[in-house]
Amino acid sequence: MKPFLLLATREDDEAADNEFAAFAHFTGLSDGALHRIRLERGALPHLDLDDWSGILLGGGPFQSSDQRAAKPAVQRRIETDLHRLLDDVVARDYPFFGACYGIGTLGAHQGAVVDRLYGEPVGSVRIELTDAGCTDPVFGVLPARFAAFVGHKEAVRTLPSHAVRLAGSATCPVQGFRVGSHVYATQFHPELDIEGLCLRIETYRLFGYFDPAEAESLKAMARASSVQHPTKLLRRFVEVHART
Repeated sequence: MKPFLLLATREDDEAADNEFAAFAHFTGLSDGALHRIRLERGALPHLDLDDWSGILLGGGPFQSSDQRAAKPAVQRRIETDLHRLLDDVVARDYPFFGACYGIGTLGAHQGAVVDRLYGEPVGSVRIELTDAGCTDPVFGVLPARFAAFVGHKEAVRTLPSHAVRLAGSATCPVQGFRVGSHVYATQFHPELDIEGLCLRIETYRLFGYFDPAEAESLKAMARASSVQHPTKLLRRFVEVHART
């Protein structure tokens, strides 16, 4: 099988390594079957997409909807690289899965309205699949209603007409969408388990997602949550798109 590639943007080493371990675990990819490029460390090298089964894009503290002039130089460089990559990904309908920051990145590339109207606090929310989500080859592995972990300042407000909405919640109508047949993104985190969420609460407690004084109560909330299904998405994405 050709390997999958994870593109990462987290500067904190512990959070970045935990994210990579989570993607490896929940995709079911063994050592050597999932590679990682940390985009915050340097420019994205030229990728021959034919060398890979698919690309995964993780989350991070960047906001796609911020004014470009307000973005740090590293974010502007990363987004330029990702925009160029997505030109090829979308044109080829190449297997791609973006989570959280990935939905803003893909959404902005495709002409969606991405802003802060539907930001959600850190916590567990009830996600509901659309009819298209229920019959989708990847999202269809999930129950029609399930709990998932979220925590984001921005979200897709409006999708372009060619995108297919796959999931939503009461507080964020676009929790997942697809472009073409193989290009996916989710607002919720399919790679997060309870300990992973607790680590991110600690890592990003001063990044404006929540009042820092609430960190311990948010960790307690996470440990009391029953989030069981979202991780199935990653293994299913790999099953559908693995190539030899």
